[in-house]
Amino acid sequence: MSIPVDAYYGPQTRGIVNFPISGIRISHFPNVIKALAYVKMAAARANAGVGDLDRQKADIICQVCEEIAAGRHLGEFPLDVFQVGAGTSTNMNVNEVIANRGLEIMGLPRGRYDQLHPNNDVNLAQSTNDVYPTAIRLAILLSRGALQRALEQLAVELEAEAENFSDVIKLGRTQLQDAVPMTLGQEFQAFATTLREDVARLGEIASFFHEINLGGTAIGTGINTNPDYQAAAVAELRAISDLPVVAAGNLIEACWDTGAFVLFSGMLKRTATKLSKI
Repeated sequence: MSIPVDAYYGPQTRGIVNFPISGIRISHFPNVIKALAYVKMAAARANAGVGDLDRQKADIICQVCEEIAAGRHLGEFPLDVFQVGAGTSTNMNVNEVIANRGLEIMGLPRGRYDQLHPNNDVNLAQSTNDVYPTAIRLAILLSRGALQRALEQLAVELEAEAENFSDVIKLGRTQLQDAVPMTLGQEFQAFATTLREDVARLGEIASFFHEINLGGTAIGTGINTNPDYQAAAVAELRAISDLPVVAAGNLIEACWDTGAFVLFSGMLKRTATKLSKI
């Protein structure tokens, strides 16, 4: 694979060639990249803590992850948002960027993977199957606050108009036909109430994303990890992200279950339907 000379990503980021589907890059969603950096940082700290990763390497990985979480290097994540393989291309992309930027910090040329390896060091004790779902959950938790604040502000504005329009008489409508009198203020108050319901529901459903499968590796059995790694990684991620994440009760179930995503997607559809109706 041909790699630009100034790129931090490497040949494992071959999804650029394999999946040119939508033209929308994964970097279009910076909270996803930020969440992946958080996961890699948590893994590095946990691996160093259990003695499986050299502390100096872990510090370098964490330094790069902090740069990525701060919004730097977004151009190094050129993959399409749609791809097969459970997000493996993106996971490999992140590993390579961290390794090559880390080597640069160490004063070494990119590609000197004998000194800092994208798989053996950056991806140590991880699989795309626990990294990517965990990161997507974090990204949703990092993003949904903006939506809830916007909906709440809209409800506030609608309530203000409800007061302003309290004396304006209009015809209410049923089945798209004129029906009985009401005030325009009553109508706007109803709009505010229905949106406030969704603000509350979004917060409730988002709590399902606090349960993560990090440490489960490929299928949830935690194969190829230190017995102490999983608990340490979840604790580190909780501290780094400042989110109340916890380990799933059953990591095998958590690896394949998408119930939280289905619920949240349905809630977003409900909110969109309400806004369209308004």
